[in-house]
Amino acid sequence: MVDFVQLQAFMKRRLDQDRAIHTVDTEGPTLEGALAEAATLLNLPIKRIEYEITEKGGPGFLGVGKKDWKIRSYPRLLAQQQVAVTSVLANTDTETATPVIVDKNGDVFVHLDDDGANLKVIAPVMKGKRVTKGEAMRALSAKGVIEIDEDLVSTVVNEAKGVYVRVGSFIRKYTNDSIVSVSVTDQDMKALITLMPPGPGGIDLAFETIINVLKDNRVVYGIKEDFLQNFLDRPSYRVPVVAAEGTPAVNGRDAYIEYLFKTTTQKRAPIHEGADGRVDFREINTIQNVVKDQPLAKKIPPEEGAVGRTVTGGYLPAKPGNDIEIPLGNNVHLGEDRATVISDINGQVMLTSGLISVEPVYTVQGNVNLKTGNIIFLGTVIITGNVEDGFSVKAQGNIEVKGSVEMADLEAEGDIIVQKGITSRNTGTVKAGKSVYARFIENAVIEAGNMVIVSDGIINSRVDAFKRIVCKGKRATIVGGHLRAAEEINAKVIGSAVSGTETICEVGVDPKSKKEFDTLIAHKGIIEKEIDVIKLDFQTLNNILQQRKSLPEDKEIQMQELMERHRTLLAEMKEIEEKIGTIQELINGVKIRGRVSASDKILPGVKVIIRDVVENVKNEYRATTFILENDLIRVTKYEEPDEEAKRGPDGYTTN
Repeated sequence: MVDFVQLQAFMKRRLDQDRAIHTVDTEGPTLEGALAEAATLLNLPIKRIEYEITEKGGPGFLGVGKKDWKIRSYPRLLAQQQVAVTSVLANTDTETATPVIVDKNGDVFVHLDDDGANLKVIAPVMKGKRVTKGEAMRALSAKGVIEIDEDLVSTVVNEAKGVYVRVGSFIRKYTNDSIVSVSVTDQDMKALITLMPPGPGGIDLAFETIINVLKDNRVVYGIKEDFLQNFLDRPSYRVPVVAAEGTPAVNGRDAYIEYLFKTTTQKRAPIHEGADGRVDFREINTIQNVVKDQPLAKKIPPEEGAVGRTVTGGYLPAKPGNDIEIPLGNNVHLGEDRATVISDINGQVMLTSGLISVEPVYTVQGNVNLKTGNIIFLGTVIITGNVEDGFSVKAQGNIEVKGSVEMADLEAEGDIIVQKGITSRNTGTVKAGKSVYARFIENAVIEAGNMVIVSDGIINSRVDAFKRIVCKGKRATIVGGHLRAAEEINAKVIGSAVSGTETICEVGVDPKSKKEFDTLIAHKGIIEKEIDVIKLDFQTLNNILQQRKSLPEDKEIQMQELMERHRTLLAEMKEIEEKIGTIQELINGVKIRGRVSASDKILPGVKVIIRDVVENVKNEYRATTFILENDLIRVTKYEEPDEEAKRGPDGYTTN
C-alpha cells in the first residue's frame, strides 16, 4: 500500500524546499527557452530574473552537433535587498569586486571671472598622459590671459589637484560676458539653458550664476548640479541643454495574486531523465497535489504610488493602485493574515474561472496512458476509460475505472472499483485499503483490506482479502489460483473440470498474517540450509586442523569467517522464530469461523484450507459450504454471503 502519510510529509518537505530555492539550472534549444523554463520554476516573471550562461548552445550544421543552451538563474534582488546587501558588504572585511579602471589623459581648463584668470589641471588616470606646462600656457593665451605667474602655473600643473587657482589677469570688457537664457518646457517638467560664449575680455559663467538664473525663472526642483559643474568646464554654446528635470508621478501598482502553484497558463515543468539517462514519459506530473494547510497563493497588496514634482516645485498627484478580491473557490480559506489562500483538504489545486480551488476528486477523461502519465493523487481518482499496460494509479481515496485494468498497478487507501475487468497477465498488482469490486479478475494479483467482490469470475489469480471473497453473478466462477480470506470465500462454481488446474481456497486466517508467516517460514528454511552448509565447511576445516595440527593462513581466515557468519545466522534465526511464535499466537487467538461456499457446485481438485486443516476435494458437491468443526472440515448446506457483500459500493451492483 502507498504510505500517504509519508507522501504528505514528503510533499510538505518539498514545499519548504521550493520556498528556499534561490537558484535553478535549466536548458533549452534557445536562450529564451531556457530562460522561460527558469521563470516557470522560480515562479517569477522573466524581468525579475538574473541569469548566467553556463554553456552556450548552437544549432549545429544541418542538425548535427546541435547543443542546448544551459543557464543558471536566480531572482533579481529587490531595491531594498540591494541596499541591505550593500550595507552588509560595507561593514565587513570581505573582498569586494574591483571596478575596471581605464586609462585617461589629464586635462586643463581656464575660467575667467571678475577676480582674474583661473587655471585647473586634472591628473591623468592609470597610464594616461599628464598635462604639460606648455599645454597650460597655450590654454591661458587662447583666453587672452596676461600677467601670467608661470611659477604658479608650473605648481598647478605638477600638483594637478583639480581645483581652480588664480594665475593671471585679463583686460575686462563687460559687454562681452557670457550670458545664459532659461526656458521651462514639457508642462514644467524640464528646464533648458542655452549659453552664449563670451567675447574677448568677457567672463565665463559661474555655477552660482546659473543656479540664480534658474531660480529667477522659478526653477527650484530637479536641478542637475553635478551635470552643471562639469558642463561649465566643457560648455556647449548656443545649444539648449537640460539643466533641471521634474519627477513624474508614479501611479500605485494594482494588487495582484502571486500563485504558489503552476497555473494553466504556465509552462509545465520539464521531464527529467532517470539515472540510466532514459526519459520515463509515464512520469509527466500532470496533477498538482497539495496537502491540508498548504499555502496556495498570496495577495500582494496595492501600492500607494509616488507623488511627482515639476521643476517649478509643483506637486503631481499619484493614483493609488486598485485593490482586488482574493479568488476563493472550493475547499480553501484565508489565513490569519487575510491575504494567503490555504488548502482545507488534501487534493488537486486548480485555477478554474479565476477561482482557486482544491478538488478531492481527479477525473481522467479517457485512458491512463502516455498522455496522462502515471497518477498519484491525494484524493479520489475517476477514470472514464482504461488503465493501459505499464502505468500506475495511486490514490489516497478511491479509484474508479469505468473501463478495464490491464498490466498496471493500482493502489488506493479506499475502494478500487473496476466496472469491466482486471486482466493483468501475471504482471501488475491491485491493492485496496478497503474493498475491490470488478466484473472479473484474470491472471492478477489482488490485495484488499476488506473484501473482493466480483460478478463474473476469478481465473488463475492470487487474491487476498481481510474479510471475504465473493463471486456473485450468473457466471460467478472461481477457476485456478490461490484465494485467501479471513472469513469467507463464496462463488457459484469453484474449480475446473479440466485436470491440472489447481484451485486453492484458504480461509480462517488473516491473509496478511498468513503471508508474513509463510515468508518467515521460507526465510527460516533458507537460513537452516545455509547453517547446514557452514557446518559441513567447518567440519572439513576441522579435519584439516586435526591432521596438520595447524591451518594455513587463508584457511584460518575462512574458519573465522564461518564462525562469525554462524553466530550471525543463529541470532537471525532466533529473531525469526520469535516473530513466527508471535504470529502463530495471533493466528491461534483469532476465533474466525472461516467457510468456503459454492451455491451451484464445487468440483474435484479444489483444495480447501480452513485455518491449518487441509481438505482435497475428491468428489463433486452441490450447493455446499465447507466449515471447520473439531479440527475437521465438514460439508454442510450452502450458506448465503453476508448482506455487506451483496450491497457493493454506491452506484455499483454485484449482479
